[in-house]
Amino acid sequence: MDTGFNLREHGGVDVFLRDCPTRAVLDVIAGKWTMLVLVALADGRPMRFAELRRRLDGVTPKVLTQTLRALEREGLLTRTVYPTVPPRVEYRLTGLGREAGGLMQRITDWSQANMAAMRAAREEFDGRAERGARQFPDAAS
Repeated sequence: MDTGFNLREHGGVDVFLRDCPTRAVLDVIAGKWTMLVLVALADGRPMRFAELRRRLDGVTPKVLTQTLRALEREGLLTRTVYPTVPPRVEYRLTGLGREAGGLMQRITDWSQANMAAMRAAREEFDGRAERGARQFPDAAS
């Protein structure tokens, strides 16, 4: 959408510029595990590390720890440590995190609603590519 107003000319934020601070935000929220953590916590209920790990099938403890730290650093979640033995730690989204989690939930819903159409498009594309490779075998090399 062209608004006719070029932010670059006026020193404003433009995500397409290399040094735009918006890119740092996108780097944080665009990761697969970040998106899934935000969705898992979006209902507002606090979760412990082990709960999150079970919920996010396939995530390693190291990656989950890195993801949670990044989200806490950016103000998207809070980490509360309770003085028990052993210590109990809970993670909960902040207001900012709930807002981002809602966006991620909509993306998740869209993904689930359009999964079949995208799979069909992929299969059709792959079929065309395979037919093209058989028709022009030297083109691939």
